[in-house]
Amino acid sequence: MGGKKKEVKEKPLEKMTATELRTLAMEVPGITGVHGMNKTELISAVKEARGIADESGKKSSGQVRELKKQIKSLKAKREKFLEEGEQQLADIYRKKIIRLKKKTRRAA
Repeated sequence: MGGKKKEVKEKPLEKMTATELRTLAMEVPGITGVHGMNKTELISAVKEARGIADESGKKSSGQVRELKKQIKSLKAKREKFLEEGEQQLADIYRKKIIRLKKKTRRAA
């Protein structure tokens, strides 16, 4: 009978669960504090230990802060229009606020 064994491929790091990543990270001698890390930290630590360049471009928190400033100013304008009874303009600002909130969620 055939004595060949199938080669087991490792799942991509992003597809692994946090517990799988922890067991993988504990095998790497350079990584410490494995149990205190979350999934994204574990992925970056394993990639760094393996010498894999992290391709995901992190978006700066400054971009999120800027979007939140815009949201705050739009909310103030919307409140002003609601007080004046301009419902159509208030709805327009509400839609703009919703769009900016979606952008902050994507940027985070």
